[in-house]
Amino acid sequence: QVQLVESGGGLVQAGGSLRLSCAASGISVSISVMGWYRQAPGKQRESVAVITNGRTTNYAEPVKGRFTISRDNVKNTVYLQMDSLKPEDTAVYYCMARWGATYWGQGTQVTVSS
Repeated sequence: QVQLVESGGGLVQAGGSLRLSCAASGISVSISVMGWYRQAPGKQRESVAVITNGRTTNYAEPVKGRFTISRDNVKNTVYLQMDSLKPEDTAVYYCMARWGATYWGQGTQVTVSS
């Protein structure tokens, strides 16, 4: 059974930083496509950052240069380092894993105050 558990969300002022973690079980982050998505109130879920099993990374334009996705294969965990946060980054952030099927975590709230 695949489980993705996010942590690290919270309330931060604009310009601050947060690091999200996604602890995976039942799936290996080293061979899966892993990603972070977000959904703001009234908006569709959107891709934020993706890392492939070959370590190729892709970022959404609004977060390029500010967010960094990485993974620790030993801890089987994926991270999203978020710097220079803006109020428009406020959303629920979801971890995604894809290996054949696609799996989602339960989400963690990130709120950036102005």
